[in-house]
Amino acid sequence: MPLLFEPFRLRDVSFPNRIWLSPMCQYSCEAQDGMPHDWHLAHLGARAQGGFGLVMSEAVAVTAQGRITAQDAGLWSDEQAEAWTRIVDFVHAQGARFGFQISHAGRKASTYRGFPGEPKGAVPATADGWTTVAPSAIPHHGNPPPKPLTHDEMDEVRDAFVAAAHRADRTGADVLEIHAAHGYLLHEFLSPIANDRDDDYGGSFEGRIRFPLQVVDAVRAAWPQGKPLFVRVSATDWIPGGWDLEQTSRLAGLLKARGVDLIDVSSGSIGPADIPVGRNYQVPLSARIRADNGIPTAAVGLILEPKQAENLLEAGDADAVFLARVALRESAWPLRAAWELGLSWEDAPYPGQYVRGRWDAVPRD
Repeated sequence: MPLLFEPFRLRDVSFPNRIWLSPMCQYSCEAQDGMPHDWHLAHLGARAQGGFGLVMSEAVAVTAQGRITAQDAGLWSDEQAEAWTRIVDFVHAQGARFGFQISHAGRKASTYRGFPGEPKGAVPATADGWTTVAPSAIPHHGNPPPKPLTHDEMDEVRDAFVAAAHRADRTGADVLEIHAAHGYLLHEFLSPIANDRDDDYGGSFEGRIRFPLQVVDAVRAAWPQGKPLFVRVSATDWIPGGWDLEQTSRLAGLLKARGVDLIDVSSGSIGPADIPVGRNYQVPLSARIRADNGIPTAAVGLILEPKQAENLLEAGDADAVFLARVALRESAWPLRAAWELGLSWEDAPYPGQYVRGRWDAVPRD
């Protein structure tokens, strides 16, 4: 049995394999109300049919102000949770697990989605943009300066994460992931690039991690104990003087002690950086965090081929792989992986409706 197809258990949740769909923003709530609809059902449902063991939502905003774009999906209302429920149910019916990534975009909010032929960059107030918030008034590259959060406003954001966790549970979701990466609000608190506060929430490592840990503590208390909690991190900013791997490894140990079950290891996006992008370029970050802290990790980033993914699991660099853009190109990537790694079609995650198209009927030459 290839490791990619070995079941994996965290708390009371068993994942049928270790090929997981990464959160990917779809920017498709055209009514700008945060309500998921048929696009989200088709997009996520197709990957569940295609054999992914865990299907993650896009980054769902915990408040309207926390959206990256006006077209983001949300989980700040009960109506949104109700709309998500049919998607969760469909994913479960295909034998996959479902997870929500909950997020606040911080200073990177109120931007255009940048689809082909559409504007890019920050949405001005004259075009229905809104004031962004952040730890400090340091603007993201090219965006207006954000409003620094007061302590009371930070409490409100924390409570919004908690409320989203309760709603996620009511949908029947199996996993919750807190987004603390990619330059969004919680990452902004972690990184000196975005945080120059002079109160208890800035300055030292202990100060900068304080608010993200408060959010994690509150969410872990709200999320059922039998269900796993993930945190996505940017393990390094790739910028001198920014957040780096040493600090991430220290943080991972603290997250483990607080009941976080897996670290989803990404990197970058706090600001312009010279990133050595290439296949497996983030895998060493996952390997280091896993080795230092004895906590499960998932690797992500230019993992393209089945043997490549299998090799990194065999090397002990991660416990699972998150696939993103390759999954947009190939919604049934796990079915091809099963064939290429020698798994019989009977043991591969084929829906009954798709068995006639199984890979073993394709000549290997």
